[in-house]
Amino acid sequence: MGGRRWKKTPLIPQPYMPPQPTELVKLEASAFSGPLPHPDLLAKFNEIIPDGAERIMAMAERQSAHREKQENRVIDGNVRSQTRGSYFGFILSLVAILGGLFLLYQGKNIAGLGAIISSIAPLAAVFFVARRAQENERADKAAALQARRSR
Repeated sequence: MGGRRWKKTPLIPQPYMPPQPTELVKLEASAFSGPLPHPDLLAKFNEIIPDGAERIMAMAERQSAHREKQENRVIDGNVRSQTRGSYFGFILSLVAILGGLFLLYQGKNIAGLGAIISSIAPLAAVFFVARRAQENERADKAAALQARRSR
């Protein structure tokens, strides 16, 4: 029966030797941000695809025009919606006030005054709240402008 015998040797500590560089590596990185590729890439597109850069520029211009058209449609729609809401609010308030005046004419003073006041009060509240919001916005803008000037 033969077995392996291991010889025990004491570990001798070796002094620390930092690894010696065998190769020097240079790492270079660049970043580019924007809707179009980096100009170097555009030049490479021209090498691969005839007029590749021109086609990419045309695509970006079409996309930009489309986005501007969509934004204009949204803005116009919002303006029309707000205008329509103002008209409907005016008509509804006018009907309520005229109804209140009719009730006053019929001798129903409490109901008539209630109809008139309940239609005028929300209009006045909206007016004053909007005015206060505009004043606060102006004050915030003035403070921001003053802070920028003092830098």
